[in-house]
Formats: sequence, C-alpha cells, structure tokens
Amino acid sequence: METAISFHNSSFSILNPRRTHSSPLLTKHRLGLGFNLSPFPITYLKFRSATTTTHCIRPIRCSISEATEAATEKKSQLMRRNDLRNIAIIAHVDHGKTTLVDAMLKQSKVFRDNQFVQERIMDSNDLERERGITILSKNTSITYKDTKINIIDTPGHSDFGGEVERILNMVEGVLLVVDSVEGPMPQTRFVLKKALEFGHAVVVVVNKIDRPSARVDYVINSTFELFIELNATDEQCDFQAIYASGIQGKAGLSPDNLAEDLGPLFESIIRCIPGPRIEKDGALQMLATNIEYDEHKGRIAIGRLHAGVLQKGMEVRVCTSEESCRFSRVSELFVYEKFSRVPAATVEAGDICAVCGIDDIQIGETIADKVSGKPLPTIKVEEPTVKMAFSINTSPFVGREGKYVTSRKLRDRLYRELERNLAMRVEDGETADTFIVSGRGTLHITILIENMRREGYEFMVGPPKVINKKVDDKLMEPYEIATVEVPEEHMGSVVELLGKRRGQMFDMEGVGSEGTTLFKYKIPTRGLLGLRNAILTASRGTAILNTLFDSYGPWAGEISTRDLGSLVAFEDGTSTSYALSSSQERGQMFIGPGVEVYKGQIVGIHQRPGDLSLNVCKKKAATNIRSNKEQTVVLDAPLSYSLDDCIEYIQEDELVEVTPSSIRMCKNPKFSKKGR
Repeated sequence: METAISFHNSSFSILNPRRTHSSPLLTKHRLGLGFNLSPFPITYLKFRSATTTTHCIRPIRCSISEATEAATEKKSQLMRRNDLRNIAIIAHVDHGKTTLVDAMLKQSKVFRDNQFVQERIMDSNDLERERGITILSKNTSITYKDTKINIIDTPGHSDFGGEVERILNMVEGVLLVVDSVEGPMPQTRFVLKKALEFGHAVVVVVNKIDRPSARVDYVINSTFELFIELNATDEQCDFQAIYASGIQGKAGLSPDNLAEDLGPLFESIIRCIPGPRIEKDGALQMLATNIEYDEHKGRIAIGRLHAGVLQKGMEVRVCTSEESCRFSRVSELFVYEKFSRVPAATVEAGDICAVCGIDDIQIGETIADKVSGKPLPTIKVEEPTVKMAFSINTSPFVGREGKYVTSRKLRDRLYRELERNLAMRVEDGETADTFIVSGRGTLHITILIENMRREGYEFMVGPPKVINKKVDDKLMEPYEIATVEVPEEHMGSVVELLGKRRGQMFDMEGVGSEGTTLFKYKIPTRGLLGLRNAILTASRGTAILNTLFDSYGPWAGEISTRDLGSLVAFEDGTSTSYALSSSQERGQMFIGPGVEVYKGQIVGIHQRPGDLSLNVCKKKAATNIRSNKEQTVVLDAPLSYSLDDCIEYIQEDELVEVTPSSIRMCKNPKFSKKGR
C-alpha cells in the first residue's frame, strides 16, 4: 500500500492515502508540509532533531505519485537532473508574484549589496510598470545550495492566458501565490487548472501574511477545495503550504513562526518540485516557447531543452511537423544566470536556454537533431473570444501626430504581433484598409493598441464584439464567470445592473469583517463590455470586478449596454468657454476650452438616450454696446477618459481615434444614423 509522509519540523506522520474527497465530514489538519485528509487516526513518530529525520526515512514525495512516476521512468528510460529546478510563479493579479520574485533575487545575492535595485524588477516594460500588472512572462535564475532554480514570472490576467499556457511547457512545478486575505480568485483558478492539467507539482505560497486581516485557515481551506474542484490527484492535493511576506522577504512553515529570510521557501522548492526528466543521450529536442528580438542578434528562441545536448555552432533541423523541416545553424547560445543572459558553449537537457542564428523560427517549432530529430507536440492555445476592427485614421486630423498612418504599415505591424502573441488572430476586413483583430479579452487587445500608439502608429478602432459560434444550427456565445466584491450598502444597485445584462447569480457570501459581500455570476461576455465603469459608478468606486472565461452557451438575447447618447461636435473649430457653458447643461463634457475639434467628434455624454449635435466652437458676438459687467463663466471639469474607458464607452456606430499623443472618439461616417 502506498503511504504519503507529512513533516512538521522534527516529526513526521504517516497518512493513509485512501480517502473520499466528496465527504462533507472531511477533516483537514493543517500540518507543516501538507494536509492530513484522512478520517483515520494518524501515527506520529517523534525524532530528537531534524537531522536525524532525514536519515531515517525515504525521500519525501510532494504532489507526485510514486507509482505513476515509477511507471513513467520504466516506460521512457528517462533520468532526472537533481541539480536543476524549473518553476513558474502563478497567481491572480496583485497577489504579489513579482514582489516575491524580487525578494528571492535579492536574498540569493543576484545583486551587489550596494547596488540600487528598483521595485518590481521583473516588470521591465513601461506599460507593466504604469498598470502594475505583468503582461509578458520573464525568465531569471538563482542558485541555492548548488541547485540552479530557473524562475519564470507569469501574467495573472486570463487575457494573457496564451503566455501562461506556453510557459507551463517549460517547467516541472509551480509556486501558486495566494493572498492571505482574498484567497483563491478567478484567475488563480485559471492558472491552477492549466498547471494541474500538465501534471505539475504545486507549492502553495500564502503571501502578504503580515496583513492585519489575514485569514490563513480560510485561504488554505479554500485553496484545498479549489484543488478538489479542479480534479487534482490525491498527491497534488497534499500540497506544501508556505507562509510568506514578499515585501519583508520572510517565509515559514507556519503563519506564526516566520524565518528571517525565504529559506523555507527555497527548501520547499528543492524538496517538493522534481528536477526535469530528461533523455541525456537522446537526439536533440527543444521546443521554442518564446521569441525575443535583438537589433544585433536578430530573433532569439527561448525554450527548455528536452533531450540531448545543444552546442554553439551546431547544425540543427527546425521542424513544424513530420513533413515540413528545414536546416539551420546555431550561431550563439545563452543560458540564464542570475538576472542576465550569459553566453554558453553547450547546454545540457533540462535547462532553459536562448538560441540565436535561426532567423525564421516561430513559437511552437522544434529545434531538433540534424539527422534523427523529431518534432515535439506544438503548443495548443485556447481560441479568442473578442474581436475589434482596426482601420486607418480617416479623421480631419490624420497625420498630425503619428509617424505611421498608412494601411500597409498598420497591416505589417499587426501581422508582426502574431509572431509572439499566440492567442491573437488577425484577418483582413471588408475593405483593404480594415483588419479584424481577435483576442482573449478587451484588455488583451487594448495592450496591443497602447503599444502601437507608443511606437508612433495612428489608426482607428471599432467597438469590441464577441465571437459567436454555431453548434447544430444554434447560435452560441461566450459566457464568463464574474466575481464582484461590493459593500452591503451598494448591493442593490450592483445586482440590478448585472441582472439587466443577463447575468445569473449562482453564489453569494459575506467576506471579512468589513461588511463586504461577494457575488458570483454567470454572464454573457457581451454583458461585460462596458460593465467596469458602470459598476464603479453604481458602487461609488468601491466594487472589485474579476472575470474569467467559462464556456460557450445559448444566445442570451438582446442586451442594452449603454442608456445615454453622445454629444457630437457640429462643426470644425476650436472650443470656447462661451459655447461650453451652455453645452454642459446637456450632459458631461470630455473637452475643455481651447481644444481643436472636428465635425462628428464625440465631445461629451448626453444626459438622455440618443445623440445630440452641439456647436462647441460658438463665439460671443462682439457688438459696440457696452455691458455694465463681463459675465464670469464657470465650467465643470471635463471627464478624463483613458484608452480602456473609451473602448468600453463606444457603441456600434462609433470609433476611437488613437494617435501617439491623443485619444478621441468620433461617430463612424459609414453609419448614416441621424442624431437628434
């Protein structure tokens, strides 16, 4: 009979693995390195010291079944590398992944003691720093007690799921970081589901343990229930729990007894996450999981070496499938050491490396042995759910601010994005200057728009639309799980808003001691378009909304996403205080005085349904009659809308004009819809 061993400092217990997860009377004992899930009595064997323990028992197996491992070893004759660990750090947005990596890098002496290091080192992209989120996965490595640990920081948003899915191909285990107050959130579920499908070992890190309202027992139990919901194996459910404060750089096996450093976390990684299983003497195989571009070196393929040895200057075969292969040569080879890429002459199987010299390599292709190389399975990514139309700028202000304005430049840039953004699709539109871009969500496409804007592109985008499917002649649309956290006083207005958008509530619970309620809704993706601003308005800025793609379901019927119309500029010119003082009585304005506008530009939100054309450029008539007193005009502060807000706001007959220095909205001239 198989037994699983669970440690707690210098003692260990033998757990009976036969258990039923479905039992409501399931007892969960939180131990140092796992859970006792068994209703049977536990035998504790005490030892005098921790050192004695390691000599008296077999090596611990965390999250991996001995039986399955033995079977696989025999079947494929693979060996494990014990001097190497490949791990990915996965979590929901803002649960502290990148901060934890910072602490791990600092404590493993990657930087000099007197070296200035900025916060969130791994978020190197300007956009990532501004938004406070991780968008692109990054590699780094540290060395702990003669073991090299390759760490990959992954995005938390499900919109960037394509990044997470291909990164999980490179690793053998994951650190699942969970906030000590919020517990597992929708994106935690998304990334964990992917990791469990790959069969990876999981170490759960309860982060931000220093928060005053930390709920450790609730978080651990919720995480355990999530494992069961996602059909984790018994061995995966016996996960190692580590309690940490990323910002303080401390970790421990119990929340009340943290060490002065992250030592317990490093020990858990080495003990619980297995080394890569490799075929050392086999034919060379490496899957290109990520692509970077360097002005001097050209395209750089990043991936894990599955078998064989890769050498600098080696002749290789690049395969997409059995039939289509081409030959190339590796000009340069790099491995990750500390926080940089270091040139290497040879790389052994199991390590993550960067390969230069193959100019036309694509993500998902295999670098194989020249004579007997075979391709590895390509990376499968989930289909996109939202699409938007990109077109050239047709406004009167075209070419004033942007560097690249033609359809050829726009087309080249969009198709170039496909080379590294696996989850995105680009198709030619109805006209030569229109392109349909499909992605995993509006944020996925908005990040692309923001990057293009900063590169000097000028273009227009239409409103986001969901991608429907037809199954057995029935129209199906994507549904998402929306989790809304809202204070009790605003519950009514939020529930009413979600009900109007065809949302169906399936769970409701109180959270914490602050009088906050957590709702879970199944809602069509169409209903989520433009919801974030509406829900913040309804809850006076206090609601927190998280969404996660669930599945395709039957068409839910018509959904009204915006009740109010737009205020549209009547003619070209410069806005004046005189005209705006009367215009602001009709609604909220987007512009102040002295701003150049053109006919058809949206200058505000109408206070009633339907659009209204206004003259915001009207000047006060100059007469020769003196007035006793000049009138003082008091103008309301204009609304400041970001790119995300504009894309949420626009409807079918409206467009967002994107230039390097401005974001404007206008009516689509192709829709001859008459305003009021």
